[in-house]
Amino acid sequence: MDKTRLGDSDLEVSKICLGTMTFGEQNTEAEGHSQLDYALERGVNFIDTAEMYPVMPRAETTGATERIIGTWLKKSGRRQDVIVATKIAGPSQMKWIRNGENNFDRKNLRAAIEGSLQRLQTDYVDLYQLHWPSRNVPVFGQLFFDPQRERACVPIEETLAALKELIDEGKVRHIGVSNESAWGVAEFVRIAGQMGLPRIVSIQNAYHLANRQFESGTDEACYRANVGLLAYSPLAFGQLTGKYIDDPKTHGRLTIFPPNWSPRYLRPRVVEATRRYMKIAADNGMSVTELALAWCYTRWFVASTIIGATSIGQLKADIDAYSVKLSDEVVKAVNDVHLEFTNPGM
Repeated sequence: MDKTRLGDSDLEVSKICLGTMTFGEQNTEAEGHSQLDYALERGVNFIDTAEMYPVMPRAETTGATERIIGTWLKKSGRRQDVIVATKIAGPSQMKWIRNGENNFDRKNLRAAIEGSLQRLQTDYVDLYQLHWPSRNVPVFGQLFFDPQRERACVPIEETLAALKELIDEGKVRHIGVSNESAWGVAEFVRIAGQMGLPRIVSIQNAYHLANRQFESGTDEACYRANVGLLAYSPLAFGQLTGKYIDDPKTHGRLTIFPPNWSPRYLRPRVVEATRRYMKIAADNGMSVTELALAWCYTRWFVASTIIGATSIGQLKADIDAYSVKLSDEVVKAVNDVHLEFTNPGM
């Protein structure tokens, strides 16, 4: 498995990252441990999680994913072999996380990292990420920036100063953002440089065939700031596997969770675009899963692609897709569909 340096850090991460948001909901502890074992066998050294996982988030299960990873780290004794990334939840309606008053101030950051370290059974995390911005920004299916949604937020310099304390204490090695905009990336980097505070080394944003919004300016911002993209949802919650088109009632995240959990992946234009990508894949002797993953694996700005699975079979297929190479003709065909169905899954 190829590796790449994440930003200007000393983190050498595998080009595939194991996403774990199913651990504790769709996967048992034993299944999660099996996935971790298999991923490492295949050369994956990068694990991503979050304090709010698994999904869909519920008070009863929050933190279960980190606990499952923690028991694996303790049992396997392989902490030094893996790069562990986790995330602190931003402002939300999840009242069960720090009484619903969560934000990126010093108090919350310290409480969150202490909780994550305890659940993960480790003294430090390699990459600590802000799960979504403190400020108003369009995320999770909100298509446009809306000034009417402005809210009080923690200043970026205050957040970076608090994160510096955690780095100085050895609890965090490097920091990143998630679900961020080009403006946000530029501000984090500018403020860090001006104030001598830690620089972000990564951004974890959705990126897949039905959502290539990252290419509309955030790619340039990250290139110039040396911030690596960790692409999540490369299969659009499984929609880009074609399984929901083949069988609309198939067991998966888009059928077992309420439709309002991920409506952006159920939009008619996402389904129609998937049909078009399915044809491109079939015409070129590959599955649409292979096409979708190979697309992410081979984009110049993707530092690592976060894959998630509910079975070892799915995980094997996702990792195997790393060997798929896309011809210039296939890339053109994909871009032609993208011009007609531009980012329907934003």
